[in-house]
Amino acid sequence: MHADRVELSWDGAKSKWLLRIEAGEEVIRRHCALPKDADEKTLRSVVEQTVADEGYELDPGGLVRR
Repeated sequence: MHADRVELSWDGAKSKWLLRIEAGEEVIRRHCALPKDADEKTLRSVVEQTVADEGYELDPGGLVRR
């Protein structure tokens, strides 16, 4: 299955990255304990793995970072 939208943002309240996966009406939220200054390659790798673990596929341009 393809995720309709995948969004990565910093959750200041928890001091963790928040990954939000949208597929139709379903929304899955997962936190990641990487540091706020993690490099793009590391963040992308964690996002791809988490999306795959949830049973979805990420389109190459499907990641939105806020």
